[in-house]
Amino acid sequence: MTTRRRPAAALALLALGAAPALARAQATDWKQIAKPPLRPFTPQQPVRIALPNGMVIFLQEDHELPLIGGFARIRGGSREEPGAKAGLVDIYGQTWRTGGTTTRTGDALDDYLEARAAKVETSGGLDSTNVSFDCLKTSFEEVFPVFLEVLRQPEFREEKIVLARNQINTGIARRNDNPQALAAREVRKLGYGADSPYGRTNEYATVAAVVRDDLVAWHKAYVQPNNIVLGVAGDFDRKAMEARLRQAFASWPRGPAATKLKTTFADPKPGVYFVQKDDVNQSNIRLVHLGTTRDNPDYYALEVMNEVFGGGFAARLFSNIRSKKGLAYAVGGGVGMNYDHPGLFQVQMGTKSETTAAAIEALYEEIDNLVKKPATPEELQRAKDSLLNSFIFTVDSAEKVLRTKMQYEFYGYPLDFLERYRAGIEKVTADDVARVARQYVHRDKLALLVVGKSSDFDKPLSTFGTVTALDVTIPEGVPKKAAAAAGSDTEGRALLAKVVEGLGGAPAVQGVKAFRQKSSARMKGPQGEMTVEIDSLTVMPDRIRQQMQSPMGAMTMVLSPEASFMSLPMGTRDMPASQKENALRDLKTHPLYVAQHADDPKLVVRAAGSEKFGEAEARVLELNVDGAEAKWLVDPASGHVLRAISRTTAGGAPVEQAVDFSDFKTVGGVTFPFKRAIKRNGEEAGGLDVQDLVINPPVDPKLFEKPPEKAPGN
Repeated sequence: MTTRRRPAAALALLALGAAPALARAQATDWKQIAKPPLRPFTPQQPVRIALPNGMVIFLQEDHELPLIGGFARIRGGSREEPGAKAGLVDIYGQTWRTGGTTTRTGDALDDYLEARAAKVETSGGLDSTNVSFDCLKTSFEEVFPVFLEVLRQPEFREEKIVLARNQINTGIARRNDNPQALAAREVRKLGYGADSPYGRTNEYATVAAVVRDDLVAWHKAYVQPNNIVLGVAGDFDRKAMEARLRQAFASWPRGPAATKLKTTFADPKPGVYFVQKDDVNQSNIRLVHLGTTRDNPDYYALEVMNEVFGGGFAARLFSNIRSKKGLAYAVGGGVGMNYDHPGLFQVQMGTKSETTAAAIEALYEEIDNLVKKPATPEELQRAKDSLLNSFIFTVDSAEKVLRTKMQYEFYGYPLDFLERYRAGIEKVTADDVARVARQYVHRDKLALLVVGKSSDFDKPLSTFGTVTALDVTIPEGVPKKAAAAAGSDTEGRALLAKVVEGLGGAPAVQGVKAFRQKSSARMKGPQGEMTVEIDSLTVMPDRIRQQMQSPMGAMTMVLSPEASFMSLPMGTRDMPASQKENALRDLKTHPLYVAQHADDPKLVVRAAGSEKFGEAEARVLELNVDGAEAKWLVDPASGHVLRAISRTTAGGAPVEQAVDFSDFKTVGGVTFPFKRAIKRNGEEAGGLDVQDLVINPPVDPKLFEKPPEKAPGN
């Protein structure tokens, strides 16, 4: 047994007979604890410098660490880009840095900066683009010239544009996978309008439309000194830094001012909007209408109202819907307030599918209670205390104060807007909160958005009004060809008949009910080449089961009309809709599938001349198989398909894939290629070698059944 030693000061008090007094002073209830008043808020003020050319500079000395950092914010962002080129600023923001400068490639800049433990970065945003640098104090004179070079002499090299475009396309391809992100995107469209600069999204076609000349033109139009607010913070002498910056920027002539965006705002059409997503077991719910701006005189009252309503663990939404009713995984919301355009009033929550309607009813109840049940004195004080006690953490460093002041400069706010916050919050009364609730929250203007699985809901969404189903299908990157509308031609049918004969003839082809092949696939990617062993069972016309073994582990993928899923070491999950569609498209354009459906009216084939394949002259056959398209190069002598070209996805992004077939062997009367070489967008992507192939093996239907989910903890 051990004993706790009393501090020497406490022992001295005991010796003086102070114990009874201490006991009397000790609080017995937390409410008895007196809160000390907040200290005066006097942040270190940066120095503002306005150059004759219109550039505004803020300098903030901070000698705590031997570091210097700078940040330039430039007017003009994605909201100003043409809708037909949505994605321009995203590509610009990335390739501005990765594309290097007129004298150095981006890779060379990487090496130079890494050797100095420094960085220079660029990015694009909604209303601005940005360039920043961070370095050691001792490296400033080596790093700052790089910052200037990137700022004024970017090169936008083509290969980096291609890389940026592919990365954006990958995000587009996967944008419906995450239900929270899907709901956030669609609620912006509802709140601002799908065609609004604040609601539109990048698409394959708009990203493909962006070319290098667009980036060069954007840079010329917006990167001008009078459009820039620059801040520098760190371990430097202010006067010496001011002299250095004047030397660097004073001779830069003023350019054209950034064009101010002109757009209108209107509340969304009230109603119920729904996105069907069958691979989830919970619903993402949003309620939305327009909010307001931060320069609104009611800003402080709205801040307090938001905190009472949906700001934290003690707020009404969290306390009543999550804690008391158990209806939400997460819940929150309030009136959104942006600097120069209206935010959105938005309430958001996640609940299990079976309580979707109950959760919506609870949200409406809390919205009604904002007016029916004004904030109590306890709620009001707790909200104000929470805002003021957390406020300091938004400006608890010299650099944070600098960036905040830069933000006010950028949007044209008074520079002491920061210092006004505390007094503004302290003056808010319960009557103010009740008034702004009536003025800025309107149930009759709300649009309700639900993303989830409707068959699991406790009540139909029509309970809440007329339901509008939202189509979140990702548009193709290029318009589909009109081959199906034109119909097949005689020459195309004759060439398809030659392909069927090359496969072994119609009787042999129709006799294939299933085939199993074991193969070794070589996959090339950014991280190098990887070999995957594949055991694949295909049951015509619409079932595939693949068991894959790679250095990263085993995986089973199943495609069938009843269930499409992937089994991984950590469990089984439904196959993403985009991946399922891709697999079905690939199956429908497989030569064996096409041959078996040669008489199907949904199959359209058209001859399209000839094309060189190596030294041979191949015939071109264009196909549309129930919407899935491909182009084949066919050997006119043997009928073998030598190359198949189609649009597919790889790494989540759309690509043009070309598969070259060779090493043809006949198994069970049907001729198959045993080797494949794959190119995507003209680049080598690997290949496949078949080691063993069996026609019509025994098939256990259970192989295509989705395994039951394991109980938690098993």
